Amino acid sequence: MILYNVTIKISNTVKADWLQWMRETHIPDVMKTGLFTEYKMCRLLGEDESEGTTYAIQYFAKSMEDFIRYNQKHAPALQKEHSSRYENQYVAFRTLMEIL
Repeated sequence: MILYNVTIKISNTVKADWLQWMRETHIPDVMKTGLFTEYKMCRLLGEDESEGTTYAIQYFAKSMEDFIRYNQKHAPALQKEHSSRYENQYVAFRTLMEIL
């Protein structure tokens, strides 16, 4: 199984809107691709939140092939939508892990 983790620090000025959009639009759109079996959304604790709040969204894929298919066919448009909506309001990084 593959864990695709997206860590995002979002500005506190748009945090409420971002959380709602992630829950109601973005995450459902990612899951509608059919390439992930489940997801978890977490808030990092113990972080300095004066400039923003940090979240980790974890998506679970059955195989590397499913992740590659997502990354090639769906990720560019979904990431562009996020970038356009929250331009200059966040920083993000992505990690890919194998669950042993």
